[in-house]
Amino acid sequence: MTVLQEDDLEDKLTEYKAKFIKFDEDCSGDIDEMEMKRMLEKLGQPKTHMEIVKMIKQVDTTNKGTISYADFLVMMLGGKNSVLRTILLFETLAKPKEKAQGIAKKKSLADLGIRPDMAQHLG
Repeated sequence: MTVLQEDDLEDKLTEYKAKFIKFDEDCSGDIDEMEMKRMLEKLGQPKTHMEIVKMIKQVDTTNKGTISYADFLVMMLGGKNSVLRTILLFETLAKPKEKAQGIAKKKSLADLGIRPDMAQHLG
């Protein structure tokens, strides 16, 4: 794994931990059906009780009827796609990007892709 990939993974883990804590409203360490229902409603994706049960079953490895933090990480980082993962990923993409603040760094001609021999023709 390269340094960039490790940094990217660390950022993703931090993001996913924050999401899990946000959705685990009772701080039980698991996301249950009601927490899942409220989470999906907040994301504008309300589901029926049966749909929620099915979504939890897709990722629940302990058969408790809840999503543990380990299950959540496997769902978000793993190759297996689930409806919940898709919703959460789209929710992340839909957030507006933070705008850079301050004055932009001054760029040289080389930063702009202009070779020194081309610069003489600019004036």
